[in-house]
Amino acid sequence: MKTSIATVSISGNLREKLEAIAKAGFTGIEIFEQDFIADTGTPREIGQLIRDQGLDITLFQPFRDFEGLTGALRQKAFDRAKYKFDTMNELGTDLILVCSTVHPQALGGIDRSADDFAELGDIARQQGIRVGFEALAWGRHVNDHRDAWEIVRRADHPNVGLILDSFHTLARKIDPNTIRRIPGDKIFFVQLADAPLIDMDLLYWSRHFRNMPGEGDLPVTDFMRAVAATGYDGPVSLEIFNDQFRGGHPEGLARDGYRSLVALMDDVRRAEPDIRIDVPEIPARVGVEGVAFVEFATRGAEADALASLLRSMGFTHVGDHVSKKVALWQQGDIRIVLNTETSGFANSAYIMHGTTICDVGLSVANAADTTSRALALAAAPFRQPVDPGELDIPAIRSVGGSVMHFIDKDSGLANVWSVEFTPTGAEVRGDAGLTTIDHVAETMKYDEMLSWSLFYTSIFDMTRAPMVDVIDPDGLVRSQAISARNAELRITLNGAETHRTLAGSFLAESFGGAVQHVAFSTRDIFETARKMRDFGFAALEMPVNYYSDLRARFSLTPERLTELEDLNILYDEDADGAFFQLYSRPFAGGLFFEIVQRVEGYDGYGAPNAPFRIAAQKRLGRPKGMPKR
Repeated sequence: MKTSIATVSISGNLREKLEAIAKAGFTGIEIFEQDFIADTGTPREIGQLIRDQGLDITLFQPFRDFEGLTGALRQKAFDRAKYKFDTMNELGTDLILVCSTVHPQALGGIDRSADDFAELGDIARQQGIRVGFEALAWGRHVNDHRDAWEIVRRADHPNVGLILDSFHTLARKIDPNTIRRIPGDKIFFVQLADAPLIDMDLLYWSRHFRNMPGEGDLPVTDFMRAVAATGYDGPVSLEIFNDQFRGGHPEGLARDGYRSLVALMDDVRRAEPDIRIDVPEIPARVGVEGVAFVEFATRGAEADALASLLRSMGFTHVGDHVSKKVALWQQGDIRIVLNTETSGFANSAYIMHGTTICDVGLSVANAADTTSRALALAAAPFRQPVDPGELDIPAIRSVGGSVMHFIDKDSGLANVWSVEFTPTGAEVRGDAGLTTIDHVAETMKYDEMLSWSLFYTSIFDMTRAPMVDVIDPDGLVRSQAISARNAELRITLNGAETHRTLAGSFLAESFGGAVQHVAFSTRDIFETARKMRDFGFAALEMPVNYYSDLRARFSLTPERLTELEDLNILYDEDADGAFFQLYSRPFAGGLFFEIVQRVEGYDGYGAPNAPFRIAAQKRLGRPKGMPKR
């Protein structure tokens, strides 16, 4: 499969774009005319520059307002085309995109347009050029790929073919299966883009809100399955117009684009097993069986304070690493690792962020397959020296430069706790009823959310929930939940746009730390809260006004309301069930723990409670004794 991307899809000048695109692993580019014109090189120099990067120019675009014109306007359109063909020969590319006209004086008619393209095809053939016709979703007379195909069919010229773009088809809700009737050899090029479902003008939607396949809501996989069924074997390319991307980092955007294409084509290959699709075989999306461990990089007084907090929540220090300053704390199936090493990755993470969650281990069915798929999808590998007696657990880089390790049972990696840790023999005085990790909350800049959402859903068998707004007293935070299909892993991505929000201040204080809080499950939050209080746990205190509002919003008994208020437990419910929440006070510059109980089918995260929880956390300010970093 030849992977391509339009230069308009990522930020930077042309040369920065080319370097990023080549580094990401693409083999070709669509050169957008604006990028080409803005560069100081001649067409021949630019063409050579592109080839020096190991890239082919798969398409020159766009050529606008061609078909359906008359008189002098028609002659001018053909003159423009001849000039572009000369430029293309200088660049070293043979395919041009002609998008359906929006010219106010253009006339309609399938035969009229077909005649125009047949004549253009004759001119193109003389210069070794192929012409691809694309139906813009907002085209004046042609806005449907079926009409564009009929024009190409009637033009009946070997140098004239069809260009398909998933956005233009799917935005108009045209059945992509109609593509299956088009001969594959008459499809000259395929462009892909996803987009969130937004009810707005098609042109504005396309020019500002496209994103990578898998980042939006359009059925791009169904579109590409239909294309594959035609026998098309040409380039598959991304054409993304997005305001957010225009201010992003070229390398990151190009990497996301490559990841999205590889994941999409792997999905197509699996959905169409009877069709030969020339894509590398990679392991299937991986099911996640839960969070194996959460590791903190910490030191000194901060480590002591964290250990004390864990103790007050019912955790027990059950093991010490055989050769490192690493302590294992456990309760139920929850494992918390405190790493106080003064060398290695954890030390670097502590120096950069202070006390931070530097590593999250996931329990998966097959660690090797998980790593193989992640690396095929452009994840950054992570390795550090493995001492004698230690297991070589595969890992990749994750959000904020943190690490994600993969543990499975069949390979023996799940035995790491007995292999690498010596029991402390500490007496378990009785836990507080915490059982598993319900979810992990990762904080990032808002413009990174699409990237990390794609990271998780392309590597793992996970689905995205709709994005929601979390109201902070000092701004807005966008939040999106991603969960495994078995709900054994839940991750919330929280995007901050200003340092004034709690999420934004955490990013600023921790110099880009990733995980801001971890939520633990319990089967009885009231019993858990009482036990933790007896152990010395200091809960985040909620104001009486909050519980007065609960009285008005929900049909809770006076006894239950009193119990909630006494224990500082928050409450929410929906049509499927109920949700209880209890929070620790912030520690180490904004980290905190949460305890939750889900009742029946409640699948949310207590979003209506977030403004009140955030306000309570902000009232406490910086924990005393925690140094500013």
